[in-house]
Amino acid sequence: MEIYNYIIDDGCGRRLDVFLAEKVDITRSYAATLIGEGNVLVNGKKAAKNTKLKMGDAVQVTIPNPQEYTAEPENIPIDIVYEDEHLLVVNKPKDMVVHPAAGNYSGTLVNAILYHCGDSLSGINGVMRPGILHRIDKNTSGLLLVAKNDNAHLYLAEQIKEHSLTREYEAVVYGNLKNDNGTVNAPIARHPVKRKQMAIVEGGKEAVTHYTVLERFGDFTHVRLRLETGRTHQIRVHMASLGHPVAGDDVYGPSKVITKLGGQCLHARKIGFIHPKTHEYMEFSSELPQYFTKFLNECRGKTK
Repeated sequence: MEIYNYIIDDGCGRRLDVFLAEKVDITRSYAATLIGEGNVLVNGKKAAKNTKLKMGDAVQVTIPNPQEYTAEPENIPIDIVYEDEHLLVVNKPKDMVVHPAAGNYSGTLVNAILYHCGDSLSGINGVMRPGILHRIDKNTSGLLLVAKNDNAHLYLAEQIKEHSLTREYEAVVYGNLKNDNGTVNAPIARHPVKRKQMAIVEGGKEAVTHYTVLERFGDFTHVRLRLETGRTHQIRVHMASLGHPVAGDDVYGPSKVITKLGGQCLHARKIGFIHPKTHEYMEFSSELPQYFTKFLNECRGKTK
C-alpha cells in the first residue's frame, strides 16, 4: 500500500481526478476508481471526482496493494499473435468468456493467460481481470490486448481513453444498408428496463461507430466497423439502432435468430497501438474464423 499526501498550492480550480492523474501519474479513469472506492480524502473526508480543489486543501491518496487473484490458472490453449515482456495480443475464439464472472469462474481467457504468464500480469483492473485492458463478448471472436505490467497497462489504457487505439471489426448484418459508409454517434447506457441489456440513452456515455460496406447480399451485408469509443455491446446496439442488427445476435436481433452461428457474426479483426516501451506504432490483424467465412460463402451462394 502506498500513501501520498499533498497540500494544494498550485492546483486551485482543478478537478480532483485531473489533479491526481497529473500528480500521481495515473490515468483519470484509475483516479476515478480510487476516489469511488474511498481511497482519496480531501481535508479528511471522501470527495467526488469532480470536486474543485481550493488553496490549502489537504489531499491524501491511498493506492492499495493488488489483491491476490484466487482463480486457478488453467492449461487452456490460446492463440497468441504477439508477445513481449510488456504485453501480448491474443486471438480469442468464439464461445470463450474473457474474464471470470458469475456463472463463468473457469475456462475463461483470464484463466488461460494466468497459466501462460504466471505472475506477469497487470493488477490495475483488479483480481477478476488481471492484465485485461478491454473486452469482447463471449460470442464475439478476435483480437484482445493484454498488459503484463502496470506501466504498460496505464500507457495503453490512456490510448483507449484518448480514442487513439485502432480497433476494427467485421460483421455480417441483416438487410441492405442504404449507404456505403456511415457513422453512428449515439450515447449508450444500461437499458432502463432490461437491465442486462444496453441501449441508446440520452445522457449515456458517448459512443461512436464508423462503418463501411464490404459486400452486399440483399438480405445481409458484410461490413467493416471502426470503434472510436468502446462501450459495452456498442457495435451490436448501434447496428440494431439502424435497423440492421448483427446476424445471429439473440439479444438485439430479431426473435427468429440464426442459431447455427452460435451468437453474433462479429469478429475483432484488427488492433493497433503505440508500444508502451518503444513508442512505435504496432498493428495486428487476424483472419476471419471458419464460422464467419462459411456464412459469407452461404450468403454469396444465395446471390448468384
